[in-house]
Amino acid sequence: MVDEYGARSVLDVGCGTGTFACLLARRGIGVVGVDPALASLDVAQRKLGADRVTWIHGDAAALPADLRVDLAVMTGNVAQVFLTDQAWADTLRHVRAAVRSGGRLVFETRDPARRAWEDWTPEHSRVTTDVEGVGRVESWIDLLAVDPPYVSFRGSVRFESDGALLTSDSTLRFRTQDEIERSLAAAGFDVEEVRDAPDRPGREWVYVARARGAARIGA
Repeated sequence: MVDEYGARSVLDVGCGTGTFACLLARRGIGVVGVDPALASLDVAQRKLGADRVTWIHGDAAALPADLRVDLAVMTGNVAQVFLTDQAWADTLRHVRAAVRSGGRLVFETRDPARRAWEDWTPEHSRVTTDVEGVGRVESWIDLLAVDPPYVSFRGSVRFESDGALLTSDSTLRFRTQDEIERSLAAAGFDVEEVRDAPDRPGREWVYVARARGAARIGA
């Protein structure tokens, strides 16, 4: 989609460990990656192409006031980590300020009707991976609570070498299309289209929203 829209500058919101940002940078795209997890950014900055990315520690409010990009993206269902209406609205406003008029915001979010959380069990999610320099690593997900529109789960990682177990609890919000489209309009975006996710057909919505008019950050 970066190629489709001819984007030469990209804002990666919730860039995590920087895989996508570094991929784009190695292709000559100007990239800004922002994430509140400093540990993830530490990993990102050790990857090939990381020296060509502008890394920002923080949320969308930390973006420079003069930043203007052709395209902003939220991958990995980042759009679902904003639990309150205010947090989501604030993020969209700050992203809108960073996208030039006529530029686009692209993100994917799960269709709540597909009830993805029903597969968030050890039986359905357990994966074992051989990691170079680390050994075998086992990971899985446990569903903790379903309280629509919120779903909470625990991710677990066990290292075979010493038996160490790391866990992380998370909550996601499953918004309806009406909620998403009203929030985008309020932030200064027009929904251009909603696509299917090619790698998860029928399970997610891929939003393409176009920035309209002059961007303004509300109080």
